[in-house]
Amino acid sequence: MIQASYQPYIFKFKVPSGTSRGILTKKPSWFIKVWNTHSPDIVGTGEVSLIPDLSPETPAEIESKLNALILAPQLFADKLNESFAGYPAVRFGFETALLDLASGGKQELFPSEFTRGEKGIRINGLIWMGQKEQMLERITEKIDQGFSCIKIKVGAIDFNEELSLLKAIRNEFGPQTLEIKLDANGAFAKTDALEKLRFLSKHHIHSIEQPIKQGQFEAMRNLCHLTPIPIALDEGLIGIEHYRLKVEMVEYIRPQYIILKPSLIGGLHQTKIWSQIADERKIGWWVTSALEGNIGLNAIAQWTFLNGSNMPQGLGTGQVFSNNLPSSLEIRGEELWYSANRI
Repeated sequence: MIQASYQPYIFKFKVPSGTSRGILTKKPSWFIKVWNTHSPDIVGTGEVSLIPDLSPETPAEIESKLNALILAPQLFADKLNESFAGYPAVRFGFETALLDLASGGKQELFPSEFTRGEKGIRINGLIWMGQKEQMLERITEKIDQGFSCIKIKVGAIDFNEELSLLKAIRNEFGPQTLEIKLDANGAFAKTDALEKLRFLSKHHIHSIEQPIKQGQFEAMRNLCHLTPIPIALDEGLIGIEHYRLKVEMVEYIRPQYIILKPSLIGGLHQTKIWSQIADERKIGWWVTSALEGNIGLNAIAQWTFLNGSNMPQGLGTGQVFSNNLPSSLEIRGEELWYSANRI
C-alpha cells in the first residue's frame, strides 16, 4: 500500500528574471514523497512546480489537492490520469514520485546512456528579458560558454529596442554561427503580430514561441498560415486534457512546432501523447522546463534523452535559483549532462 506526504518549498531566483508577465523573484513549489508500507526506507520524490498566472492551478488549489492525495494515494495512483484533470503540475509531481519509487528512490527514473554519464543532451541558452546592453552581455557569455543556439524572451521591452538588439547580435554572429529562437509568451496583439513577425524575420530567426495569447484559435491559425517565422505553440497546449481535443486543436491551427512542458501539460505520459500527435502530422517539437527545481528538471531531462527530438532542448534553467536542491545535472558547453557523483 502506497503512502504519501508533501512539503512546500519556495525557490528564490538568483537574479530577478523578466518575462512578458512581469519580474519573477520567487516561485512556489511542493515536494511529494511516496513509499510502500512494507518498505518505508525506499522513498520516491516528485516536484509540483507552479508558475503563477500561467499554471492552471493556484497555490490554494494545489494544497487542497495534495491534502486529498495523501489521504488516499493508492486511489490516485490507480487512476492517475482521471484523478488530476485540471491539475497538471500535481499530476506531474505524483507521476514522477511514483516512477522514482519504482526505480528504487535514487532519482534515476529512466536508466540510459544519459544517466550513465556517457552522453549529454544539447540545450539552448536562455536569455531573460532586460535592458539591451544587459541582454547583449548575457548572450555573449552564452556564446563564450559554447552555445550555438539561444532563446531570447521578447515582448517586455520596447519592440524597436528588441529589433535593435537582434540586429546587434546578427552583426556579431551570423545565422551559420548562432541559431536564435524567440519566446513572446503571448505578448503581441493579434492585430499587429504578423507585422512584428515580418520585422523579426529579417534577423534569421529559427522560430518564435506563442506570439499571441492562447485561446485565440482562429487568429493563431491565420498567423501560422501567413507567418514568415515558424511558430511554436507553448501556452496554447495548457488545459487541453482530452486526446480528441488535442488532435482537433493541432489540426485546426497547424503550427510549425509545439513546445512540451510536462508540468504544465499534465506529466510525462501526456507529454508523450502530444509528441506522438505532432510526429504523426510532421510537426516539430522539443521539450522545455517550466522553471522546475532540480528534482523536476532531472525527471524531465531523463525522459527527454530517451524520447526527445534531435533539436536543442530548453533544459538549462537549473542554475537560476539560489536555493536549488543538490543535483546530478551539470551543463558542459551547450549540453546537459548527468553525473551521479556530484551529489
